[in-house]
Amino acid sequence: MRLALTAPSLTGPLSTGPVSHGRMASDVFVSALASLALTACTTSAEPPRSAATPPMPPQASPMVSPILTGEDAKDTSTYARPEEARVTHVALDLALDFDAKDVFGTATLDIMADDDIDTVVLDSDGLRISSITDAQGRALPYDVGQHDAKLGEPITVTMGDARRITVTYRAAPDAAALQWLAPEQTAGGEYPYLFSQGQAILNRTWIPTQDSPGIRQTWEARITAPKPLTVVMSGLSGGEPVDVGEGRRAFSFSMDKPVPPYLIALAAGDIAFRELGPRTGVWTEPVMLDRAAAELADTEAMVAAAESLYGDYRWGRYDMIVLPPSFPYGGMENPVMTFLTPTFIAGDRSLTGLVAHELAHSWSGNLVTNSNWRDSWLNEGVTSYFEGRITEEIYGKQRARQEEALSFATVEDVLDEVGANDPGTALHQPDEVESAGSEIVYDKGAAFLRTVEQIAGRERFDAWLRQWFDNHAFQPATSQMILDDMQKNLVAGDEELGRRLKLREWIFEPGLPDNVKRPDPQAFAGVDKAAAAYAATRTPDEAAWQGWNSAERLRFLSKLPAEMSAPQLAALDSAFVLSASGNNEVLFAWLNTALANRYQPAVPVAEKFLANVGRMKFVAPLFRTLMGEGEWGQPIARRIYARTYPTYHAVTRGAVDRAMQSGD
Repeated sequence: MRLALTAPSLTGPLSTGPVSHGRMASDVFVSALASLALTACTTSAEPPRSAATPPMPPQASPMVSPILTGEDAKDTSTYARPEEARVTHVALDLALDFDAKDVFGTATLDIMADDDIDTVVLDSDGLRISSITDAQGRALPYDVGQHDAKLGEPITVTMGDARRITVTYRAAPDAAALQWLAPEQTAGGEYPYLFSQGQAILNRTWIPTQDSPGIRQTWEARITAPKPLTVVMSGLSGGEPVDVGEGRRAFSFSMDKPVPPYLIALAAGDIAFRELGPRTGVWTEPVMLDRAAAELADTEAMVAAAESLYGDYRWGRYDMIVLPPSFPYGGMENPVMTFLTPTFIAGDRSLTGLVAHELAHSWSGNLVTNSNWRDSWLNEGVTSYFEGRITEEIYGKQRARQEEALSFATVEDVLDEVGANDPGTALHQPDEVESAGSEIVYDKGAAFLRTVEQIAGRERFDAWLRQWFDNHAFQPATSQMILDDMQKNLVAGDEELGRRLKLREWIFEPGLPDNVKRPDPQAFAGVDKAAAAYAATRTPDEAAWQGWNSAERLRFLSKLPAEMSAPQLAALDSAFVLSASGNNEVLFAWLNTALANRYQPAVPVAEKFLANVGRMKFVAPLFRTLMGEGEWGQPIARRIYARTYPTYHAVTRGAVDRAMQSGD
């Protein structure tokens, strides 16, 4: 029987917004700004028919975050002028149409502006606007500006003295934030699926608001979807879904804490829930639920460990959803509903550092957010440090030291490649400078805080970081702000400590300062010895491999000789069963090495991997490796990409497109 997946009838009374306006939230995203190139479209759209929904309970006065107005805080990736008029609350009333792959309805925005301000500027990237009205339903004039391939286009609304406006619209055609999956692209194979990915500036393809991390907003939503699909969002649920007729149900959500708009996220499909602890749980497709729950069994303990380090978890619940494999990142820290790739499921919890990372974002990134993407290390670098501390608490110092060593090695690799003086290796990135990559944002950022911790002492450092989260909670921040805070509350007049820390050099200068805390050289002593022995003899040590954990195996693979023969690769694969590894990090590392050596037996394994995994961290490098192998690898890459292109999210496609051009 074919499931009815179309939107409700468009005849009859039309909704002008949600029923209530109660005030109630990685992998690499550095390339996201460059991956958008959608064509603007302003064709008219009709809103969905509304059905009555019980109002949300009365809420306290809304929390309003400040807007930073310093030059270093300005966000050049938004058209908004928040110092004049800024969005404080978003109320969505949207319908999901799986047949047309469309999202449409209304967004009602609360605006804060001085009395003499009569316009507000919103961000859009291809949104199809039907009308914009005030609270009384009167039409407001608006202008859709010129489209930019990266930033989309501004929508300038002449709101007069109105401070609540309703935008009736449809999402952009092929909205880059949304991925619609056919049933055969899911684990269950019976129902379609939808998920969103907003970071860095993709949410403007389906939500008309001011799409900047420095313009925090509370929000609520009413989403209708066809039965029996379930909708989840990155806000607290308003209760059981309501039957609204025509084979559809309405789901309601709210977020009463102001969040950067990239953290508004949605998923819909055949998904079920499993409780993990008093405030933690996991959603995923029913056929995945047992494996996902087993892999995430430590989550409640992780939350407790994080709280013991840096204060209360402030978001209520910490739930996760394990998405289909086309999700482009390892994880996305959407508040109260972390989105996770299934590629972290290894069967032994060896890759749950990903979960620790996304949980840590509940403090660094979600609680205190970079005001603009030039300071994204404030999110990712601080979080990567925090991740290590959670790992140490849950899994012990040895695993934490090993993961630190793997992380630091990536920074050294980048510096070797681009040079220690490359401006892109600074933590703070001016607009005119292109970042050297996520290894700087994540791993150099973490190395910075580990260095500060070692020099200042853990007790003093922890007290400083905890007050940073407390004193800047639900607010944007900049590199200069954290430097000033460190000087005031960590250095605190100790001139000798200030000289030893070299804070400004770490944040604003390229390379690694000479005070950097290097990883424990003994963290991988046994593995490095085995790697050296293999390089000399090319004889795999099967017994050693069997005794190693995931980090140790990855370390060994990273130390393999650059050039290896087919017989040597075959012997390695046979001894370690690499092509059949259930650990996707290990499998990826093996495939990258094998393809770089033109090992033909690895090609069908890589083809299967690339057809079933959409995580950009794995996909783009494998295509880049193939394209670097000239007449051998390029035809393979083009053949595989022709098959897998439709299965990848727009973010992953953008990264692969650039990889494919690298060999031309």
